[in-house]
Amino acid sequence: MKKLTILQLNDSHAYLEPHQEMFWEGGKKVYRKAGGFSRIAGYLNKLRQEKEGAILTLDCGDTFHGTYPAVHTKGEVMLPVLNALGLDAMTAHWEFAYGPEQFRKLTAALNYPMLAINIYDKQTDELVYNPYILKEVNGLKVGVIGIACNIVDKTMPPHFSKGLYFTLGNDELPGYIKKLKKEENADLIVLISHLGFPQNMKLLSEVPGVDVCLSSHTHYRTQQPIMQGNTIVIESGCHGSFLGRLDLTVKDGKITDFTHEMVEVSDDLPADAAVEKLVQEATAPFQEKLQQEVGQVTTHLDRNNILEATMDNFLLQSMISATGAELAFSNGWRYGAPIVPGPVTLNDLYNIIPMNPPVQTAEITGQELWQMLEENLERTFAPDAYNQLGGYVKRCLGLKAFIKIEAPKGTRIQKLFVDDEEVILSKNYKAAFVTEQGISKKYGTNRQESGIKAIDAMLQFLNNNSPVEVNLRGTFEAV
Repeated sequence: MKKLTILQLNDSHAYLEPHQEMFWEGGKKVYRKAGGFSRIAGYLNKLRQEKEGAILTLDCGDTFHGTYPAVHTKGEVMLPVLNALGLDAMTAHWEFAYGPEQFRKLTAALNYPMLAINIYDKQTDELVYNPYILKEVNGLKVGVIGIACNIVDKTMPPHFSKGLYFTLGNDELPGYIKKLKKEENADLIVLISHLGFPQNMKLLSEVPGVDVCLSSHTHYRTQQPIMQGNTIVIESGCHGSFLGRLDLTVKDGKITDFTHEMVEVSDDLPADAAVEKLVQEATAPFQEKLQQEVGQVTTHLDRNNILEATMDNFLLQSMISATGAELAFSNGWRYGAPIVPGPVTLNDLYNIIPMNPPVQTAEITGQELWQMLEENLERTFAPDAYNQLGGYVKRCLGLKAFIKIEAPKGTRIQKLFVDDEEVILSKNYKAAFVTEQGISKKYGTNRQESGIKAIDAMLQFLNNNSPVEVNLRGTFEAV
């Protein structure tokens, strides 16, 4: 009988420092600071001492992207901090935002491997990364298999996947499980997967043999592990606000007992002084710029609602104000630390949209608008988890849609209004948007650059309207 502790870090989105986080307590949302890599390191160090090194620490990706310092340095600011954590392996998603070559450069500088059974070179059909590693921990042989996010070449900008193609990994996974069990004599199989929680649950229902699945991408907070057959599945929030901990008892290659904790990375955890110094060195060049106060808000801004969010309403209202458009669209991003009432800093704005893309405009017909929204609702709510390809529902402002979430593909919208008037299918509407995920190229005509970027649009809006109150408007109402 042997013991093993598995620690999960997922979807930290380059939040090096403590930040605001949203919690559900007492039947409502509350906000307080959480996260910070020095606290993460302190907890890991303490646990390694307690467990005498019988620990496997795994990162499920979305680690190198999400804040201004990370995006400004194309992920390189993260390297010293990550290399100080003593991680065992990772997989990826938003890391490809800097292009495959830059990500190869980043992974080459890590002191632990990047794993993916589902990323291939287009020219050679060869795997780009190692599919798995075999680690010996406390006398146990543990096979760790990686699956990267499969939507990189399907819904994200083309430069993310230049020269690569991504599969779901369901065809490849059984072979690697067999290889690890039969040829490598692995006692346990651990899957680190960035497919998303619903996708992983379906995958594991089809492919037996995984003992533990560390899920990511969807930012679920699994207060208790979910069992899919004999597989233990957990996912541990986002922004580095939580760590997933599994303490396993293993006998004859079987987990006979386990306990789980989703650890809040709070100020109750010990901070590691060496990593704190690395974090300060990493963020120092940006502090003066990012800590500028740029306005005030009177309401909480967050992204924790699937149909609509105050944070995105603020971004979209800024875009409409800057362009004079009737409608505004952005992607349903999940990441972005909350902003609490009071002063807003430039750092807060970059946390909303760290890429700072240009605001564009287009003319879109009512028919196209209807089709675009139906497409997005299917990508969000498809009954087949493998067809869920996005984040939250596309963020929209200026419209009102009454929807049946459970309805079949293409039939979810019951009624659609623009500025309180029922949409006219043949009419052109002026829309502002950011990124191809706001309005893809197959929709709209007369696409133009507005001459302003997203951050400047928000700065202008704050300058003209501060203090700003932002509320939910019921853009999508489930009926």
